[in-house]
This record gives sequence, C-alpha cells and structure tokens, in this order.
Amino acid sequence: MLEARNLHVEVGGRVTLQSASFSVRAGDKVGLVGRNGAGKTSLLKVLAGERPPAAGQASFNGQLGFLTQDPRALRHVVDSTGLAHVLSGRGLDEAAAQVENLRRAMERDPTGRAVARFSRAEDHFAALGGYAAESEVRQLVAGLGLSADRIDLPLGVLSGGERRRVELARILFAGTDVLMLDEPTNHLDSDAKTWLMGFLRDYRGGLLVVSHDLDLLDEAITRVLHLDEGELVEYRGTYSQYREARQADEERKRRLVTRQQGEIKRLHDLADSMRHQTAKRARVAKSLDKRAERLQAAAVAGPGRADRKYKVRFPEPPRAGRVVLQAEALGQAYGGPMIFQGVTFAVERGERWLVLGLNGAGKTSLLRILAGRAEPKEGACRTGLGVVPGYYAQEHEGIASGVTVLAHMRQASAAPEPELRGLLGMFGLTGEIAFQDAGTLSGGEKTKLALAQLVAGRHNLLLLDEPTNNLDPPSREAVGAALAGWPGTMIIVSHDAGFVQELAPHRVLTMPDGVEDHWSDDLMDLVALA
Repeated sequence: MLEARNLHVEVGGRVTLQSASFSVRAGDKVGLVGRNGAGKTSLLKVLAGERPPAAGQASFNGQLGFLTQDPRALRHVVDSTGLAHVLSGRGLDEAAAQVENLRRAMERDPTGRAVARFSRAEDHFAALGGYAAESEVRQLVAGLGLSADRIDLPLGVLSGGERRRVELARILFAGTDVLMLDEPTNHLDSDAKTWLMGFLRDYRGGLLVVSHDLDLLDEAITRVLHLDEGELVEYRGTYSQYREARQADEERKRRLVTRQQGEIKRLHDLADSMRHQTAKRARVAKSLDKRAERLQAAAVAGPGRADRKYKVRFPEPPRAGRVVLQAEALGQAYGGPMIFQGVTFAVERGERWLVLGLNGAGKTSLLRILAGRAEPKEGACRTGLGVVPGYYAQEHEGIASGVTVLAHMRQASAAPEPELRGLLGMFGLTGEIAFQDAGTLSGGEKTKLALAQLVAGRHNLLLLDEPTNNLDPPSREAVGAALAGWPGTMIIVSHDAGFVQELAPHRVLTMPDGVEDHWSDDLMDLVALA
C-alpha cells in the first residue's frame, strides 16, 4: 500500500502540492492528471522516496516499481544486456551470472568440489524460477514491441525508446506490490499500448499512472487524482467519467462564485449609498462593510484555470540554398552489427520528411548524424549553403541540471531577456520558472523549453525526434499548428499520428533500409508502429 499524509511538495521554490492525503491500495487503479508543470512527476518522485517532501509524509508497504519519465535513467547500466536488466527485477541477473561463472570454473577445473558448487548454484537459480523466467521475459518484451534479437544486446546500443521498453519490462517483471508509471506509453506502438492496457487491467497490485494517453486512462484506471495549483481532488471512475464530473464541479463552483460575488457587491453598493448620510446610516454602512469583508474572506475561489490555449509561432526562417542537406551512403554501428548502411538521400528547401521504422531501426541514430551530434561509421552528410540546423533530442540531452531555464535560452539566442522570457511564455513557462533549475522541470516542461530554444535559434532546418512526447493535448495542438504553418525544412521522427497528419509530410524515409518515397496517407497506419 502507498499512503500520503498531509503532503506538501515544492519544486524550485514553487509550491505544487499543499496538504494532500490519499492512499493507493491493492487493486486500486489510479490516474494522476493535470496540465504540464502542475507537479505530477515531482509528486511521484516524492512518493518513491527520490525527493523529500516539503512537509508531511509518504510511505509504502511492500515493493514499489517506479518508471521514471527520463529515458536517460539507464545510462549507468549500458554494459548489461537487455535480458539481464529485466531479470534484475527479481535479482535473477546475479544468480544467472554466478551459474555462468561457476560453469566456466568447472570446465577449467572439473573437480568434485567445482561440480558441487556449480550444481548448488544451478539448483538455486532453478528454484528462483530462473529458467522459466527467461521465457517469461521474452514474452513480456515481445508484448511491449521489442524484437527477440534486440533483448540480447547491451543496453548501450539500444535506442532511447528500446531502453525505455526494457526498463518498463523490468518493472513489470519484478512483480511489485505497487506500480508508479510516469508516461508509460511514450515510445510504444499501438499494439504495445494495447498489450500494456491489458496487463494493467489484470494487475492485482496498486497502480498510480501519469499519462496523456487518453485511451490508457479510460481502459486501465478506475479512479482519478486531479492536481492543479497545489490542490489534489479525487474522482471515482474512468478518465471520461472524471472529465464529466470535473466539468460539473467547475460549473457549480462558477455559479457559487457568481452568487457570492454578487452578494458582496450588493452589500458594498448598499453601504456606499448610506455612507455619507446620517450618523445612524453611516454605522449601518460600516456594519455592511464588515459583512461583505467576512463573506469575501470565506468566499469560494473560482475553478482552477482551464487548459490554456497556447499560441506558438515559429519565426520566418532565413533563406537557404535549394539543397538543404545531402546524405551519402550513411551507416552506423555501436561496436556490433551495422544498424543501417548505404542510406543516401537529399532534402530540398521547404520539404518535410518523415522518418519511419520500428524501434531499433536507427531513426534517432540517423538524426544525431544529420545534426552533427554523432559521427557515422560509414558515409558522410553535409548541409547546403546558408543552412542553420536545429535539433530536438527526445532524451533532452541538451538540458542540463544546475542551469536555469533562462540561461538555457541565452545559450540559444543573444536576444534581450524580455524577448527570451516572451518566448518562454509562449510555451507556458511563465513567471519564476525562468529562474528555476532546468533539471527540476517536468518532462513536458523540458520539451517546451527545448522547443522554445529552437524558436529562439532562428533555424531553417529542424531535426525533430519525437517532439510531442510528454506534451499535454493543448500544447501538442499548438506545436503541431505552428509547425504545420512554418515554411522551413523539417526532418521528423514521430509516432504521433495526429501530429504527422497535421504536418502533411512531402516525403518519407523508411529505416533501416533508407528507402525514400513520396508521402501518402496510406502510410498513416505505419506511423503508430514507428
């Protein structure tokens, strides 16, 4: 069981939660919802013990499995294979390593003692379910859309999406009493999402999930915690039922506020009409003023702010030459077999290219080469005359802890501070957030900061790797509309079908083979599989 008592959470000096108490028990399926920046991720970190609360207490009984939003979390275990990492969820990786070490020792020195040590280790591994566990793991990762040959590779050679699937598989395999999942469907294709929804429906422990995937929230949860402006409100039912109840609550609150403020105004007006008359009426006016003040002090606040409609605008790009980028026989590998080879194409000014391919096909690796962030194993690429490329990395690798949000903007542009803060405000990063440590931002806020940096940089070639991951629906719509109307050149990796449809790509590049073709709406079904 997971329990919070009078919990207060602060992030970068901002209060994101005040005096909240709730619990998640076995069988509870709870969705934690709220706009980007409301403090959902910070709350999960406090509940998991990764960050202390400002006040109050968070505790849990049993084992807790926590999937963080940051795909960089696995960088410290890059030498482990995907299979070993998933097995580590139950401690089976160490048992398997001991069996293998003792097997080799037995082969070098086949004495009775060595054979006995190996037999004991093998029996222990079998008793833990080790041999059946490998089959279970392979079924689990297959459900999450990771191909069988990829799970045996070191984590360091897997893509960000693949590493996140492996981490999710490890947490699900561990068999914990409580699951806390922060955006678990990021990087999952439609089949893997369907599989995950079924798994979570059948899960018998307590579940607390943060997600902007409305299908997941409707299918897998039975209770909602709504977080906004420091207040946590509980609703029973699915996400759709929560939306209806929330709208009804806000409408009732608006009517109550209108009545209260109307009565306060009536008392003030009546007092004003008596104020400068007889002494008796002046005393009555003073009494009315006090009644109005008491009513105001006890008045209900208006409903929390609705989802803000963002208006994002990318500036007119500087003019570039006709050929913006050329790739010639590109190939990439990371100490193992080639991920892709012989990828050759040319992008012309104003074109929008969509890169498609299954996880592990090399989409991110290709974009990193095109952006100059990685050297290819084979081939070369070059940009054309007057090209100013801007790169959005899905792992937010350009956003550093210990550096303020405004300092990140200064790295992107020499524009004056008011202009930079205006760009941040365009993405909803307002007020004191400008001076907050960027490392404390939520995943959605980091996405907005990275996009704001792109706007500030006045690029004419954008290389975008899953730019809508972690964004709430209003932000996703605003970014999609802004890019759809931007006349610059784009190369995009995305599995967001709605975003891709709005962008209306001109051409498609399918990885790992590097086959290019004209875009057709018939390819839309492949986007969710990318």
